[in-house]
Amino acid sequence: MEIKGHTHSLGGVIYPGGGLECGACDRSYSDGCDPSICEGFHCLICEFEVHTKCLFVFNIQETLFEHPLHIGHGLKLLTTGAPDHTDPKCHICGKKTKRLLFHCSICNLNLDISCMVDAMCSQSHLNIPWHNHTLLMLDVGDDIPCKVCGKPGGYGYCCPRCWLMVHEKCVAVFDSPEITHSCHTRHSLKLLTQGAPGYTDLTCHLCGKKTGNFLYHCDICKFNMDMACAIQSPLPVALSNLKVHEHTLKLIPRLISFVCDACGKKGDRSPYVCLQCDLMFFHQECARLPRVIHVNRHDHRVSYKYPLGLGEWKCGICLIKIDWSYGAYSCSICPSYALHSSCATRRDVWDGEELDGVPEEVEDMEPFIRNDDNTITHFAHEEHNLSLNNDGIALEESILCGACVRPVGSNAFYKCSECSFIIDETCANLPKKKRHFLSPRILTLHPNRDNTETTFCDACLQWFCEGFMHTDGGRTYDLICSSMTMPFIHGSHPHPLLYLQDSSIGDRGRCQSCHGGLSDKFLACIQCNYYLDFRCATLPLTVRLDRYDDHPLTLCYGEKASGKYWCDICERETDPETWFYTCEHCGVTLHVFCVLGNLRYAKPGGKIEGDLEGDLEVRFNNTSTRPLCNNCHCRCAAPFFFVKEKKKKAFVAQQQMRLIFCSYYCSERSQMRASWIRSIYICPPWVDRRT
Repeated sequence: MEIKGHTHSLGGVIYPGGGLECGACDRSYSDGCDPSICEGFHCLICEFEVHTKCLFVFNIQETLFEHPLHIGHGLKLLTTGAPDHTDPKCHICGKKTKRLLFHCSICNLNLDISCMVDAMCSQSHLNIPWHNHTLLMLDVGDDIPCKVCGKPGGYGYCCPRCWLMVHEKCVAVFDSPEITHSCHTRHSLKLLTQGAPGYTDLTCHLCGKKTGNFLYHCDICKFNMDMACAIQSPLPVALSNLKVHEHTLKLIPRLISFVCDACGKKGDRSPYVCLQCDLMFFHQECARLPRVIHVNRHDHRVSYKYPLGLGEWKCGICLIKIDWSYGAYSCSICPSYALHSSCATRRDVWDGEELDGVPEEVEDMEPFIRNDDNTITHFAHEEHNLSLNNDGIALEESILCGACVRPVGSNAFYKCSECSFIIDETCANLPKKKRHFLSPRILTLHPNRDNTETTFCDACLQWFCEGFMHTDGGRTYDLICSSMTMPFIHGSHPHPLLYLQDSSIGDRGRCQSCHGGLSDKFLACIQCNYYLDFRCATLPLTVRLDRYDDHPLTLCYGEKASGKYWCDICERETDPETWFYTCEHCGVTLHVFCVLGNLRYAKPGGKIEGDLEGDLEVRFNNTSTRPLCNNCHCRCAAPFFFVKEKKKKAFVAQQQMRLIFCSYYCSERSQMRASWIRSIYICPPWVDRRT
């Protein structure tokens, strides 16, 4: 992202549970502020983080060049902290300055952002009756949305202390302290600017969101309405021509407990009702449910039906029982398949398209053309025909399927007689397109011809150099992750695991296998608070290494132990409560990272897209001497390492400088602080993430 007032591009960061160390202010999510403040940006070059709502400080340097207590010299915004030869404390308040500060190069003194903001506010003398702080007239860009209209950008009244902005054109709202609104016609509503009264519910009685400082209120009914429902997107008092109900529905704008007839779940405010059907209740969102949709968990279309009908129904997504007396989605082809209305229309399940009246298109899913009983022409290898081999004779361990990059073994396979391309029969039959729980959009099979693309899997968050992949047009998934089915059965847990996409759990939950943080995609048993990330859920149960070629290594799901375990590869301690590999015959224990690394389908010479200084090249760690990592300064213990050829400017000519990293984590760590690297990136067991 490019911002005015800064020469470097900024990258976005999100901290769902707080913890963003803003270089401009002292506020964080843990201080009780709005969770949105944990959205921000960082500059890798200047090494600072900043809340999205604090980006306005880059406009200050064009608004104020002097401080009232430091007149005569201009102050410049610095983004790399106080210069080494100066006192890092603020010249005004005495507090230690942050990465962002104002500096006088003549006097060698520093001022923090808050003191500069206070000075700006004290000089503006812009006192408005609807806010208790002095305001500034400032263009905050797209960083703070207007509290009245909800739209970002533009010139307006700004309170840096409260992160508040009101467009100049929207201030006219405050000229009318009382309004009459269609959602509360009995009494007029008064405009409040200091938040909802303590005697009432502090949320909007229509949408349930927190009202904030600005809202409309009826002190007779104790009724609250936020600015969004009052001005930005008011609710219609009646709905007609709906997909899921034949009558007109009326809005009841008040706090009222009910059970929604469309989904069977409870509600606590402002439903739509059908008076002709003896008060059938609908959530606001359920009143607009689509009639016919496609979900990513089923091959056929599903249609809304009310009531679902007598039977023992279980939702195909959450596996929870469906009350047949309420509405739900069902498949006309598969008579036992049904979904909760709320599950079927989730963002990660439905692509948002209403298919009522849209004819179904027959797509070409076949991956090959059958020439005869034993010969096919596969779309991933169209230049040559492939011949079937099903004699059952096991191939060498080194012969891998070109799609899943696993040993073919004794499985039936197709082989090209003119080149070395081999694909096992199962992978050869993978359809070119399919629906999958990882994306609401159709996944397309991509063959990665000649293995020239190194890609990042958005499920397990690992790079892979070889093999087929699936893509939805935006995100990419390797074949292992995109071949998983729901519910997922794993030997580490007695209950089936379900796919969840929830960024709010990532901070609270930990992966049961590696004890690492979770991304917004993971597998879970909610009943037991049991979580697995995709990397650990897809770990191979057995692995063979050259140094242990006599016996296979087996995955152990952790255990309670009184003594210490040591990894036989990196010679460091192993936490027995995390998953590890072991040999039942030799008794050795090995870190998962030391056995597999953090790259799937490693290929010597494969490249991972890096920064402007160069890409990362994959090298196998199979020499007698382990290379030394340039970041952690430890010997590389994983089965492969990364090399970056970095251009270094010299006095005469440019020179190539070779950097070696034991892991992708160390490559990232060499460019940024450890706290900036997401916890989902696996840290090698010989590296301390805290440093």
